[in-house]
Amino acid sequence: MEYVDVVVVGSGFGGSVAAYRLAEAGLSVVVLERGRAYAPGDFPRAEARLGRAFWDPDAGLYGMFDIWSFSGCDSVVASGLGGGSLIHANVMLREDEDWFVHEQALPGGGYESWPVTRADLDPHYDAVERMIGVTPYSLGRPGFDETLKTLAMRDAAAELGLDWRLPPLAVSFAPSPGAEPGQGVPIAPAAYGNVHGVPRRTCRLCGECAIGCNVGAKNSLDHTYLSAARHHGADLRTLHEVRRVRPRPGGGYDVEYVEHLPYDAEPGRERPRWTGPHTISCDRLVLAAGTYGTSYLLLKNRAAFPGLSGALGTRFCGNGDMLAFLLGTTDRSRTRPVRASRGPVVTSAIRLGDDADGRGAYIEDGGYPEFVDSLAEGADAGSGRIAGFLLRRLRDVVTHDADLSELAELLGRGGLPGSSLPLLGMGRDVPDGELHLRDGRLDVTWTAETGEGHYERLRAIMRKIGDVLGAEYADSPSWWRKRVMTVHPLGGAPMGRHPGEGVCDPYGEVFGFPGLYVADGAALPGPVGANPSLTIAALADRMSTRILETRSVAASRVGAGEPREVYGPAQGS
Repeated sequence: MEYVDVVVVGSGFGGSVAAYRLAEAGLSVVVLERGRAYAPGDFPRAEARLGRAFWDPDAGLYGMFDIWSFSGCDSVVASGLGGGSLIHANVMLREDEDWFVHEQALPGGGYESWPVTRADLDPHYDAVERMIGVTPYSLGRPGFDETLKTLAMRDAAAELGLDWRLPPLAVSFAPSPGAEPGQGVPIAPAAYGNVHGVPRRTCRLCGECAIGCNVGAKNSLDHTYLSAARHHGADLRTLHEVRRVRPRPGGGYDVEYVEHLPYDAEPGRERPRWTGPHTISCDRLVLAAGTYGTSYLLLKNRAAFPGLSGALGTRFCGNGDMLAFLLGTTDRSRTRPVRASRGPVVTSAIRLGDDADGRGAYIEDGGYPEFVDSLAEGADAGSGRIAGFLLRRLRDVVTHDADLSELAELLGRGGLPGSSLPLLGMGRDVPDGELHLRDGRLDVTWTAETGEGHYERLRAIMRKIGDVLGAEYADSPSWWRKRVMTVHPLGGAPMGRHPGEGVCDPYGEVFGFPGLYVADGAALPGPVGANPSLTIAALADRMSTRILETRSVAASRVGAGEPREVYGPAQGS
């Protein structure tokens, strides 16, 4: 049986940080990622390839969009080397200090409580920002000054008295830190190299961030943490999907996985679709498969972990995510239509103040790929062609019986694409959902009802922004059915101060199982409010520091003749 010091399951914002930090310290690290690697230029654009860009191995699909559909919500998450960083909107905001709440009552009983503070995370926020290389949008610099959606958001915020800002983005606008921004300029390679071995170029303002950046301008985790992890010896294994985890007698963990063999790797080949199961053992196991992946693994394998906290599956929420559209948007002078295809997906954000319950929110400008404009303009039925294609794919991958005709109507009204402005809302919704198994499959019990005040507040402010910009407000079709579409699912294995409160401690170590860690959105005990990527990465950095500190303590005790402490300190210390 293969053995290593650390196995990391998943390569998103938690797993990639852990892989780098622990490999850099000299530990043997294997990263098991179920999806593919995507070099610049590999992301699909043609309709035929986009139709296969979904994750469903049973149907022979190994793409990066993984759509989960439950009774009360839908989610889009990622599958691929770099996890959610491949498709996220680049925003790297810190969680507001006042949102690290303690024992804040929930409407249905219980409370939301964070066992860490902003002060605990600030040095780790700093470290992640340096490593990823974050910078605000280069508004006002030559070549970047005509981004109308950014200017429209700024002007609307000013008229409404709202707090507008340019948030830090994980995008390279300049070829090196401190250099002058420029579009499509070669990016200076990092000292640790790049896993893809393909040159990168700065942002072209093409709006393709959420479907994969084909020029490499996005500072996704494969270009940053994972490249550095491999440089320090980490073994990055793609198309390796973990099926089972269990403690080993005497300490450590066994990890059982299969290796996918995509059909399109060898056209015309019939079975097998995968090999295995294979098993690898380790001293420390880091679960970073995303909120759904990590929660599912723990729920599915719960019998192997007697005494696991009863908090498993709790504290689920969608981070207050809400999508809406402003149709027929113009600049403040009403002379120029706003094309949201120019720029990265998100360029600016409006921070809404906290309400009486301390529940604030953000509204960010959205975007869509530049090529959608040209496709729609060249289609006989305008944007109906794009609508039809998207609807066919959604019907294929969404499991609930949803009437999607409303989406076709919205897309066919002349507002999408063209002069539309998507608005992305998020904030402190209520973490009262529950993840559980139904017939062996993951399911969610959660609705938007307890967070209705949050969503209605977002809708009201978005309407006012639309009024300033001469636009027609339109809810997303999912909201017409009172469903939430989230790209930021959180919770399921929440951290807490003790096993009665959480599955893992404030450092991500699972209560009662030394050496087992949760390092992704599943560990969050409530909504971040802002985009959660940076907070997840900072928590993973803090966790890694703890692992290395306790490892050093153990090594010094062994040198002094004391018994070797393999897995770190007692839980709760």
